[in-house]
Amino acid sequence: MHSIQVADQTFVAADGARVAAAIADRSCWRRWWPDLRLQVTEDRADKGTRWAITGALTGTMEVWLEPLLDGVVLHYFLHAEPSGVAGWQLARMNLAKMTHRRRVAGKKMAFEVKTTVERSRPVGVSPVI
Repeated sequence: MHSIQVADQTFVAADGARVAAAIADRSCWRRWWPDLRLQVTEDRADKGTRWAITGALTGTMEVWLEPLLDGVVLHYFLHAEPSGVAGWQLARMNLAKMTHRRRVAGKKMAFEVKTTVERSRPVGVSPVI
């Protein structure tokens, strides 16, 4: 079990390929996760991406895109440990605060992707697929 675990989901009214393309834009990664270095371990196309992460945290991260109705559910997962920290140091850290910070970062990413890919879609109208 990892010290920092985040699981979140957001509905996005767009097809998986458009959402995946937005997530695959490496120029956004530094903004979404400024203290992490991401290495793609699995590009799952319109199903999402998996990364190995280093930097402030060491572990894995994933965005899984699950088709649903006229869009996808963007599932965000993070499983990590603070980097370079001994067990006795880990016991003194505020892991709840660290987890909350990562949960907020994941939600900001999801809402930015949602806003971007849904931008041209009028409210209440199915997306053009």
